[in-house]
Amino acid sequence: MIHVGTSGFSYQDWEGPFYPPGIPARDKLGYYARVFDTVEVDSSYYGIPKASTLAAMAAKTPPGFLFSLKAFQGMTHAREDNAALFQQFNHALIPWVEQERLGCVLAQFPSSFRNTPANRDYLRLLRERMGDIPTVVEFRHRDWITESTFILLRDQGLGFCCVDQPRLQSLVPPVAVVTSPIGYVRFHGRNAQKWWHHEHAWERYDYTYSRDELAPWVPKIRQLAESSRATFVYANNHWEGQAIDTARQLRLLLGLDAPSSPAAAK
Repeated sequence: MIHVGTSGFSYQDWEGPFYPPGIPARDKLGYYARVFDTVEVDSSYYGIPKASTLAAMAAKTPPGFLFSLKAFQGMTHAREDNAALFQQFNHALIPWVEQERLGCVLAQFPSSFRNTPANRDYLRLLRERMGDIPTVVEFRHRDWITESTFILLRDQGLGFCCVDQPRLQSLVPPVAVVTSPIGYVRFHGRNAQKWWHHEHAWERYDYTYSRDELAPWVPKIRQLAESSRATFVYANNHWEGQAIDTARQLRLLLGLDAPSSPAAAK
């Protein structure tokens, strides 16, 4: 199964390009879920959500809608004395686990997280602390792109996050690899000029993909899907709703049955 969606959904600048102007924040997820069957929730990176919040989110979406959730930054960026954070985070996931709404957890590490023995050990600790929760790892430095890394991830049952992003020297290249039952791809855009030098974080993700840029990923995504139980594809070029167009283009290129638009569903 291939599930295509966006990284995040509650953006004010999507009002107009995607959401009707003035739509209440509480109605955005339900509107989104009439177009896509999955979403990657990124707000959990900034704070561990409450179980009641995740339960309420599930209630706004139809059966079969799946969530991926980014790990709290204290689990990936501040890696000392954080066992309690994993317990809190995993507890919050219970409603999604019980309702079979959880796609996986995305553990996105910073570019400073390099391929060292200590950090390889931390990946083993990550797996131990996440228990049976399906978990995918996103590296931000290309020195992790080795066969020994993929062997480690497979041994630990951790997924590998494939990425499309600027072709800069230190960044992860667009490889397509499956290391767990979950395939995972994130499209960050290719705004090389603003990747390292920007005033606002959103500038990094201000990018519009062309069909020709997305097309080479189609056989890669299909390959991931053949080797996994489920493959999640998320567009993270979110500024002013560009991710919506990316996700829709990918669905068309992959030959997926597009859900009815919100307007048609009324």
